[in-house]
Amino acid sequence: MPESNPMESKTSAPYQPVRAPLGTALTCKGWQQEAAMRMLMNCLDEEVTERRAESIFGDNANRPARDWESYQAIVEALKQLGNDETLIVKSGKLSSVVRTDDVAPRVLIFEANRRDHSAIGEEDRERERLGLMIHGQTSAASWTDAGAQAILHGTFETFALAAQEHFGGDLAGKLVVAGGMGRMGGAQPLAATMNGAAFLGIEVDAERIKRRLRTGYCDICVNSLDEAIRILKNAVRQKQGVSVGLVGNCADIMPEMARRGIVPDLLTDQTSAHDALNGYMPSGLSLGRAAELRSTNPEEYLKRSYESMARHVTGMLELQNLGAVAFEYGNRIRSLAFENGGVKDAFAMPDAMSAYIRPQLLEGRGPICCVALFGEHRDINRIDALAHELFLNDVNLNRWIRQARKHAKFHGLPARTCWLGRDERAVFAERINNLVGSGELKAPIVMARENVDGGPESPPRREITDGSNTSGDRPVVNALINSAPGASWASFQSIGGTKTGYLRRAAQAIVADGTPETADRLRRVLMGHGI
Repeated sequence: MPESNPMESKTSAPYQPVRAPLGTALTCKGWQQEAAMRMLMNCLDEEVTERRAESIFGDNANRPARDWESYQAIVEALKQLGNDETLIVKSGKLSSVVRTDDVAPRVLIFEANRRDHSAIGEEDRERERLGLMIHGQTSAASWTDAGAQAILHGTFETFALAAQEHFGGDLAGKLVVAGGMGRMGGAQPLAATMNGAAFLGIEVDAERIKRRLRTGYCDICVNSLDEAIRILKNAVRQKQGVSVGLVGNCADIMPEMARRGIVPDLLTDQTSAHDALNGYMPSGLSLGRAAELRSTNPEEYLKRSYESMARHVTGMLELQNLGAVAFEYGNRIRSLAFENGGVKDAFAMPDAMSAYIRPQLLEGRGPICCVALFGEHRDINRIDALAHELFLNDVNLNRWIRQARKHAKFHGLPARTCWLGRDERAVFAERINNLVGSGELKAPIVMARENVDGGPESPPRREITDGSNTSGDRPVVNALINSAPGASWASFQSIGGTKTGYLRRAAQAIVADGTPETADRLRRVLMGHGI
């Protein structure tokens, strides 16, 4: 791996690009360390994070280390890390290196795990400003971030599951409406049209919509609801997959749609409501005025955010009462509207995890992300062909792969996410490992899994009669028992929450390096036994 060719950040720390094919030379002492380092660096790729590298350690929640100095210390430690040692990272900073053994994870990551279950609050913001912690809001904190190419599949799968539940498995001729087209929500337009739907996305920042147009994730940008509805009515009538980004605020548009009787078939939201100060945009403010108010009077900004969230959620509930299938995607806007906006029936709208995702997880099905470690697009193409060969009867998976190869651009290190069952994951991983060993794949493949679950809103797989099931320990237990058999690295993060519910995420990654020893570890880790 090249150690020169730096791009200077504001703190003169070098950023090492990783997208170009890098050959076969090991910079670290083993493939697990090498993979962890390259995936860490991939989280800084501006296509993945949607920010320039020098701005990643500013006010951005999507970061894999606390600051540039912490990032450099982690990279240097990975280069020196032995095959019988484990690197401990806490709150985005190198904590220690401990002697373990060759089957132990090479890295263990812990982010933002607090004693309480609150959402991001002023105490957290102050600790982050002081450089004492980072928030585990995204996959970057677990060094498994593959950008929009991975986010897209999760959104595609959610819409596909909703279609199976409510519309006979097909969204053709249906209208899907969603708020937010930022880094996470920006996958919604393409995910919806890949499922055959007509899509309306509501976003306050026109530049975010334009980014989706440039990357092919959205088709059209408009400035009025009337224009959007005119385009989408025709698309619904002709059963065309067309996506429209509307510049506007959900707190204004959702109630207006309800007032006019414009009822979507499927309705959700991916605005950054989890962070009411830095993420959510109150109604009635321009982007410039919002930035000024956020800086000069954060209390007033938060007050306006909560008022807007209340109107936003009330509008969604009104549309639900008119016949829309509505759900919260996971940004905790229901909780914030309930606690701070006085929306007493906020939880009449379900969440995506409970309604669609958890039933799949409880059957052992879930996403696995395969990342081409040397940036070879052909490696992902071969993995696509393998998935089609092995799982020919999986309608959703094969539709996803066909559509993804046609529409989804690679960002940073190329990756493909597949939604598979336990046994399927094990077979898939073993075959990928064989392809690496035979040289048919040019380099090792990182295979990463995530497990997200929560507290009182998120009941565990097995009831615990003494009531302790509300502690949200399921991801903790799964992180431990799925990393112990030989994960290359593992992480556990609190994603925050509220008094009525919170989320935690566990992630494990393992490197398919083509060796027989790894084949056994892949099977143990990816079978995913848990509670």
